[in-house]
Amino acid sequence: QVQLVESGGGLVQAGGSLRLSCATSRIIFSISTMGWYRQAPGKQRELVAAITTGGNRNYADSVKGRFTISRDNTKNTVYLQMNSLKPEDTAVYYCNAGVGSSSYWGQGTQVTVSS
Repeated sequence: QVQLVESGGGLVQAGGSLRLSCATSRIIFSISTMGWYRQAPGKQRELVAAITTGGNRNYADSVKGRFTISRDNTKNTVYLQMNSLKPEDTAVYYCNAGVGSSSYWGQGTQVTVSS
């Protein structure tokens, strides 16, 4: 069974920063595009950022210039550095590992940004 273990969520004031982490097995990590998604109450889950095995990144327009996704291949971990947080960034953030037609999800971590 594939497990993605997330950490790093919490409560922060607007303008603050948080770093999310997501670890998984070496086998899955080495062949997967890793991504972060988020889901706010009453809204659909949306892609925040993703990074391929080759290091190519893409971001949602709403987070460009504020969030940075990275991956550490020695730790089988993907990170999401979130700076200049806004109240509209409040959501449950989910880690995702995608390989071929398969997609695996973490349990989600809550990020709350107060104004």
